[in-house]
This record gives sequence, structure tokens and C-alpha cells, in this order.
Amino acid sequence: MSTMVALLLVLLGLMVGVGGWAGVRSYLSIVINFLLIFFFALLISWGANIWLTAACFIPLKLLTIIYLGTHKTKIADKSFLSSFSVTLIITILILILNYFAHATGVGDQAGEDLIGLSDAPGLNFGAIGVIVAIFSTLGAISEAAVAMSAGLLELRQSNTQLSISDYYQSGLNIGEDILGTAVNTILFGFFGSFLALFIWYSRLHYTFAQIINDKLFVQEFMIMIYSVIGVLLVIPLTTFIVSHIKK
Repeated sequence: MSTMVALLLVLLGLMVGVGGWAGVRSYLSIVINFLLIFFFALLISWGANIWLTAACFIPLKLLTIIYLGTHKTKIADKSFLSSFSVTLIITILILILNYFAHATGVGDQAGEDLIGLSDAPGLNFGAIGVIVAIFSTLGAISEAAVAMSAGLLELRQSNTQLSISDYYQSGLNIGEDILGTAVNTILFGFFGSFLALFIWYSRLHYTFAQIINDKLFVQEFMIMIYSVIGVLLVIPLTTFIVSHIKK
């Protein structure tokens, strides 16, 4: 048994032991999301249109993350509506900023690995960079949307006499707590995944100007910023959607 299979079995056991049927659904969500990304990559390698394929797979990923990870349909409905709306906004932002950043493609660190390979693989690296950035933000956006919807719907059930303005303000207060944990998760995930590259920069004595102009750093840093912006947008939007339904 390989280490990866053993870890997957341990993860399944823990999720079932802690969450029961909800844990099984969450584990199934992980598996389906992995298969969706794998199938998406296969379609792109076979020459499928990147934008059309992404337009089909992005809603599928959100549906999988939200509906398999949530046991209440009301929470899932509001979460999907808000997260999909924010994803559309973030997509426009990514298209604009990635165009001006000129950070698509491979970095200088991959130079030796590319020796002897074709310089024209027939792929649109600009489009791939945009899709990677969108996919990377979906988890943070959907997680914040589910947390906000669950908290607001629970608040509505426990206090039916709350006015619309007070309800909206309570939603923003809930969002402040969610924002703090979400931003820390995104930030430490960025530093954790980039620790080896930071060591590379240090050992090769990169200057600050070289670091902030390195393609790999710029790509990952922009993805982190997109995720934070997505969380910031999903909090008031989810609060508005649920408050509007209450009204």
C-alpha cells in the first residue's frame, strides 16, 4: 500500500468517524472535485476550447463543493447563488489584472526542465493562467458563502423578531469573524506552499525587486489576493441575499 492510499484511507476513516454521513458526502466531494480537475486538464490537452470548457466546469465545481458539503438545501441554495455571483465578478477582475500583470507562463526556475522541449506546445498560457486563478479562488469563496448562509439562517430561526436593518448588521458582524479566519487560512496556505521558493530566493540572494517581479511569485501572490477579494465580496452579498429572502 502506497503512502498516498494510506493517507486517503485514514482521511476517510476520520471523516466518517467525526462527521458520519456528512463526512462521507464531504469525502465524496473531494474525490469528485479531483476527477473534475483531472478531466478538465485532459480536455484541454485534447484541444478543447478552454473558455467553453471552463464555463461548464466552474459551476460544476461550485455545485459539488457546496451541495455535497452542506446537508441543508436552503443553506446550499443561498451559498451557491452568492458564490457564483462573486465568481463572475472575480473572473472579470482576473481577466483585467492578469492582462496587465504579464505573469503568465513558466518561470525562470523551470528553464533547465524545458531544455529540449518544444517552445510552441499549442496552449494559450494566458487563458490557462486565468482558469487556474479562478479555480484557486472557488474553495475560499464557497467556504465563506456556506459559513455566512448557515449563520444567517440559524440567526433567522432563533430570532424571528429581528428587524431587517439589525439582521443585516448581524450578518456583517458574523462576516467579520469569518473574514479573519478565511484570510489567515489563505495567507498561511500561500506561505506554506511557497516556503521552498522563499528558501530558493534567500539562497540565491534575490533582491526585493527581483522577488516581486518573479513570475511564480506574482502568479501565486495574485491568486492569494483574488481569494481574499472573493471572501470580502461574498460576505455582504450573502448577507444581502439572505436578508432579502427574510424580507
